[in-house]
Amino acid sequence: MSKQFKLNQIFYSKVASFLLPFLATILLLIVWEFGVRIFQIPQFNLPSPSSIYQAAITYSSQLWTNAWRTLVTTTIGFLLAIATGVFLGFLIGYSRIAYLTLYPILVGFNTIPKVALVPLLAVWFGANEIPATLTAFLLAFFPIAVNVALGLDTVEPEMKDVLRSLGASQLEVFQKVGWPHTLPYLFASLKVAASFAFVGSVIAESVASNGGMGYLIVAASSNFDVPLAFAGLLALSILGILLYGFFVILEKYAIYWAR
Repeated sequence: MSKQFKLNQIFYSKVASFLLPFLATILLLIVWEFGVRIFQIPQFNLPSPSSIYQAAITYSSQLWTNAWRTLVTTTIGFLLAIATGVFLGFLIGYSRIAYLTLYPILVGFNTIPKVALVPLLAVWFGANEIPATLTAFLLAFFPIAVNVALGLDTVEPEMKDVLRSLGASQLEVFQKVGWPHTLPYLFASLKVAASFAFVGSVIAESVASNGGMGYLIVAASSNFDVPLAFAGLLALSILGILLYGFFVILEKYAIYWAR
């Protein structure tokens, strides 16, 4: 009986995790729609959800084209950030010299507003996909590197000593202890860095690009087509949720033992 009760709790918990956000979103859209209509807010100030939906249908081809470009540039920059961040994190986490040498440089570089680098990237590479890809990379790699280094640094020394006393090499210590201990930190950073990567792409596209969602939103706003701009923002939020959800599912199956 207790087992069945626990299964029912798990089932209802999973249903609630999907149903509650859905209902909250529907309620928000209803309040938004009636609020715009009751207070007669102009569409160029705050469009209603129905006008945003109509704009998304009317300009669906432009939204698909620019959303795909943003997704590609973000994904490339994010993959580069993962490779670079994991490498630097392992280097900083395992080497005291690397920590003292590289970590202050990374912190100093991370304090530079990336939007200030976009004009320089446009001068160097032109108004194309490259500045957006590089900006996504620059915003995403730092949290990955820091979390990987933190995961390695917080491994209990006793666990390392036990393995070394049993004759384990440095590589075996990393495989048995370091890597599994770092995975929760890595996945936590990936979920944060995914959002940062989208922010970087959109910033670059809005400043120095001839396409992408950032470019579309700026162009629509300059033409006072605010419903289209909101449709672009909605498309960006959907892309971000999908990428975040991908890493949530991957984390669930990759490190099931950590739960």
